[in-house]
Formats: sequence, C-alpha cells, structure tokens
Amino acid sequence: MGKIVVSQNVTLDGVVEDPSGEGGFRHGGWFHQFMGQDFQAWAELELAETQGAEALLMGRRSDEYFATRSTVLSGEWVDRLNRLPKYVVSATLQKPKWTNATVLAGEVVGEVSKLKQQVQGEIVVYASRPLVRTLMEHDLVDELRLTVFPVVLGAGERLFGETSDKRPLRLIHTKTVGNGLAHMTYERARTA
Repeated sequence: MGKIVVSQNVTLDGVVEDPSGEGGFRHGGWFHQFMGQDFQAWAELELAETQGAEALLMGRRSDEYFATRSTVLSGEWVDRLNRLPKYVVSATLQKPKWTNATVLAGEVVGEVSKLKQQVQGEIVVYASRPLVRTLMEHDLVDELRLTVFPVVLGAGERLFGETSDKRPLRLIHTKTVGNGLAHMTYERARTA
C-alpha cells in the first residue's frame, strides 16, 4: 500500500503562498530571501526525499509550475523528478504539462484512495495547498515533512485551513537543515 507524504516549505507561521515571488503576493519570494546559506543542505534533503519516492501527486497548478521549471533546470534532483510517475488531480485538465504524468479526473478522495492501493511506497505531494487540505480532511495523509523557514509573514495562504475536526499528529523526527532551517516529520496519530 502506498503512503501519502506531504513535503512542504513553510514559514514559521505556516504560510506557503508564493515562495518564489512570481505570484504577486506582497510577501512573496520568502524562499530565497530567507534561505540564507542553507541551500545546499536543503537541496540534499530534497534529493534524498525524491530518491525514496515512488510517485508524485499534485494539483493542476503544481503540474504547470514544475513542468515549466523541469525543462530549464538541471541536476540529479530534477532528473529524478522528471523520471518519477506523476499523478495530477484535476477536474478540468485534459493533458498534463509535466512528463510521465497521468490525470486523476474523478472524485479526489476515491481516486487518491485507489492510487494508494496501486502504488507501493511513498507518494510525495509538493506545493499543492488545496489538494493537501482535501487529503488532510479525509485522513489520507500518512506523513507530513515540513521545512520551516525562519520568518513570520503575518499574512498569506497557510498550508492548513479549517477542518471539520482535530487531526492529531505525532512528531517522529526533527533536524536542523544547514544553519537556519528546521525540518520536522510528523505521522498521523491513529487512535485505537
């Protein structure tokens, strides 16, 4: 059975909006602005994660974002991302932009549940806030890996929105990435 792993760069106050600064958000660009000297350590963390992944899961906008960058960036991480099978959740997309991708056009919860049955290993979700919220709401996320950047923005879209109930998690690993980033791994706390 597959394991849904959400991997996300977030600010200390949980903001995930416009890390690159390309989206027009007034506090956008925080990823590079607050990365400091930690890029190499962060890149090593990301490469290790993709080497352990069996597939990627994302929404339509993430498919477009990554597909554009995958043709101009190079390196082991990008090469691995390009080779992985990708599943794009969308009700409107006919043909995904990124290589080696399949559209999951049906009802999200059912499609992702089937995907978890079909893929053995980690199915990593990058940069897909609406999808992550849906997956969390329906208890489909097995693990959260958050790389926390040392900044409080005070505004912007956060990774988590309102949920119908509490979602208990258990901290299973922490580490410092470089000199200024914190990486925390949580698993879903299952009740007896």
